[in-house]
Amino acid sequence: MGDAKVIPFDDDRDRSRGAAPGGQSRTGQRARRRGARTGQSAPLTTVPGQQGPGEGDGPGRGGAGPSEAAEDRHGAEQRSGDADGAEQGPGGADGAESRGEGPASGGEDAAAEGALGGLVARLLGDDWEDRAARGLAFLRRRVTGEYEVDDFGYDRELTDQVLMSLLRPVFEKYFRVEVRGIENIPADGAALVVANHSGTLPLDGLMLQVAVHDHHPADRRLRLLGADLVFVLPLVNELARKAGHTLACAEDAQTLLGRGEVVGVMPEGFKGLGKPFADRYKLQRFGRGGFVSTALRTGAPIVPCSVVGAEEIYPMIGNSRTLARLFGFPYFPLTPTFPWLGPLGAVPLPTKWTIQFGEPLPTDDYPPEAADDPMLMFNLTDQVRETIQHTLYKLLVRRRSVFF
Repeated sequence: MGDAKVIPFDDDRDRSRGAAPGGQSRTGQRARRRGARTGQSAPLTTVPGQQGPGEGDGPGRGGAGPSEAAEDRHGAEQRSGDADGAEQGPGGADGAESRGEGPASGGEDAAAEGALGGLVARLLGDDWEDRAARGLAFLRRRVTGEYEVDDFGYDRELTDQVLMSLLRPVFEKYFRVEVRGIENIPADGAALVVANHSGTLPLDGLMLQVAVHDHHPADRRLRLLGADLVFVLPLVNELARKAGHTLACAEDAQTLLGRGEVVGVMPEGFKGLGKPFADRYKLQRFGRGGFVSTALRTGAPIVPCSVVGAEEIYPMIGNSRTLARLFGFPYFPLTPTFPWLGPLGAVPLPTKWTIQFGEPLPTDDYPPEAADDPMLMFNLTDQVRETIQHTLYKLLVRRRSVFF
């Protein structure tokens, strides 16, 4: 017995579990090596000689038996597998880096998209997506021919979305038109707007059309009556028809008024448009009162309209009759800038405009035969002319400057 060697109890239990030198099991060493690679701590194992949570005493020794040792090895291997999954699984760092879908990458993409969207909104407006969609739908209808044109050639969709969009900056930014009394145009039914005419080129008619289109609370449209020359000029003819203009004749005017349209007429014609600058804001003769006869036949009210600011856009200081006959024009204007500066001389001066609509003059109280009474037509024509002239004088007195 003297040569007998005493084996400590703890060493005997470690040997039964297959412990490695240093007091650690092979499974524990393998888990620690794997944890060192992944940057994670190895799963803790039960310290020899101590009882783990939930463990009972081993058979006969108060320690872990063979079956429990197998369970410990299985648990360690399972935890080691979980560490591998954390290293290579979809939610791991390596997986996120391989796909480029980590939280930082997603946040940067969202920030970039937000910044780009904000820049586009500042440049094009907050409703740019809606306007782009409407524009694409408009182009599709143009290509497929799914749009309506009335028997006068009026293309309402083209006028609203294209022509008005082109004229609106001139109306609002260049001439800075102030509109007054727009509520005097009826919210529904026919009406005849009678206005003065001036400016060498008929820009006043276009600005009048924008004023009704953009400012009337009932969203009315103005159908202008134009001279014969408008409908014989190439390109101008097509644009005028598309914008709702028609020939200044009693038949066309009566047809439009019978449909309940708002019709605009400028009875001065070329006499007012091409008058010298020295005669500015002095109304010329209103023809023979044909517009009054049309209003009486349809019962449409007459709305007088006064335009201030158009006289000064092209100050006409002369008229070349020779060039007018050569080109077939009623007059050929000579201004301080045209034709001396070439195309640059055709740019109008940025004057400040005011358009005022007066109180309507009713005509539905007259009998149908009143349209054939020349004295009545003369009196009504003179009444409308005097109303417009008197309003022009009042607006001129209140005006601070031609340009402000």
